[in-house]
Amino acid sequence: MTALVQTLVNGLLYGGILSIAAVGFSLIFGVMSVINLTHGIFVIGGAYGALVAWSVLGIDPLLSIPPLMLVAFALGWGCQRLVIQPAVERGNPVAALLVTFGFALIAVNLLTVTFSSSVRSISPSYSFINLRLGDISIDLVRLAAFGCGVALIAILGSFLRFSRWGRVIRATALSELGARLCGVDARAVYAMTFAVASAFAAASGVLIGMMLPFTPADEVTWTVYAFIVVTLGGVGSLGGAMLGGLLLGLVSTLTQTYLGAVYTNMVMFLILLVTLLVRPNGILGSAFKASR
Repeated sequence: MTALVQTLVNGLLYGGILSIAAVGFSLIFGVMSVINLTHGIFVIGGAYGALVAWSVLGIDPLLSIPPLMLVAFALGWGCQRLVIQPAVERGNPVAALLVTFGFALIAVNLLTVTFSSSVRSISPSYSFINLRLGDISIDLVRLAAFGCGVALIAILGSFLRFSRWGRVIRATALSELGARLCGVDARAVYAMTFAVASAFAAASGVLIGMMLPFTPADEVTWTVYAFIVVTLGGVGSLGGAMLGGLLLGLVSTLTQTYLGAVYTNMVMFLILLVTLLVRPNGILGSAFKASR
């Protein structure tokens, strides 16, 4: 029984990281209707940024999150305006998909040239501290990463709900034509959406780098995981991303513990297939379903 509870705790902590890794993907998909294949690049880029800050500058990874988010925000804004927006304006979703795919290939090669393909990890001084609740052991790094992830999702939710930019983003997602008729610059909204999503992807990369080893090639894995989480939870829904991430974390951890790590991806894709067949809008449904 203790082993099962320990597995469930580990699954929830891991699921929290999957959730924060997926919210940016969900936001772009829900607002812009673009499957962003550069998402994993910003995630892994955040991990490498934290690695440099920690190993070269001596900055704690958690303290490096705000400046790295600012850098990712600026890069995301520029990427959207200069690379992705021209493809979106053609009205062909395949063009946007191919552009993000090409950009991801270029970026992963730049990361490989800069940092090599060697496996890297971030191990701050508290990496090997465990908290105990009876027979249950909780890794301090995972707990801190989970707490930061929940806080970041809450911040994003507050931004979308209460800020002017958040209201404009939600209005544009519901009806781009209606927003334009009200004087909203949809191009600026899309740039802001992509920039915010990139910032939160980079923040998730810092948390992931503290928990797991990483290489440039892992960007594909995190893009795929984000896609599965969003499909499970519902497009454009922060609550759906949180729920989908927690469910995927539990499934992944239970599979590794009781079936073996080799079956993890197979089970996750099986769940994705069943979800698409039974409830294609996700568990909580698309946040912007009415406009599609």
